[in-house]
Amino acid sequence: MNETLQLSLIQMGLAYLLLIVVIVVVRIRGISREKDILLAALRMTLQLILVGYLLVWIFDVMNPWLTAGVIALMEAFAVRTVYRRVKSPLSPALKRIIAASIVLGTLACMLYFLLVVVRIRPWFDPRYFIPISGMLIGNSMTGISLGVNSLANGMRDRRDLVEGALMLGASPRIAAKSVIDNAFDSAILPSINSMLGMGIVFLPGMMTGQILSGNSPLLAIRYQIAIMLGIMGSVSATVALFVFFGYRSYFNRNAQLVLPEDPG
Repeated sequence: MNETLQLSLIQMGLAYLLLIVVIVVVRIRGISREKDILLAALRMTLQLILVGYLLVWIFDVMNPWLTAGVIALMEAFAVRTVYRRVKSPLSPALKRIIAASIVLGTLACMLYFLLVVVRIRPWFDPRYFIPISGMLIGNSMTGISLGVNSLANGMRDRRDLVEGALMLGASPRIAAKSVIDNAFDSAILPSINSMLGMGIVFLPGMMTGQILSGNSPLLAIRYQIAIMLGIMGSVSATVALFVFFGYRSYFNRNAQLVLPEDPG
């Protein structure tokens, strides 16, 4: 009953036939995405194969410094990805705040979740540390990307309202409150929506993977509930740090609104 079905190379190759269906559909619809789809499938395959062999080696070595190095690499990639996703100009101060928020927010929630909630032994066990950290960092990266875009766009689009409030004597925090609140709300909304639809609309990947590997659905449910709460905490902590310090980078010492694109 608990035996996991093996997936042969031939069976995996059959899955690629679905890719042909997608290419046929986009060609019929006149959408020029064939090369993008093929490139995405090729990159996904090569990257996952490389990561698979790398994880096998890391799991066998069981070295705390190696685990820490992988986490550091994931954090660095997350910060770089956020910089690339944001369309608005970012000041050097705001970039530093983004990096610090991602690292501090995810690390705090990651260590609490793994060492206090899951209680892995040894504490650096990469079989748990790397996959769970990846979920926390990945979701926090998405959340803070939404938060940064919302804050940057809000400061630009509502500039007149913010400056009007400043001229009436409001502090920068009060003047920008609606922008800050909207940025935080935009960042955590996807996580809330995922939690609302989970279990009824779809079965999440971690739970599905545990069930397919032969674990009891009840055990899989406990893990999934815990990880979703961990993700929600990580996203909230990361975005809260960002909006708390990030909005300040838009004001100078004289409490004047200064956007990165402003001359001088």
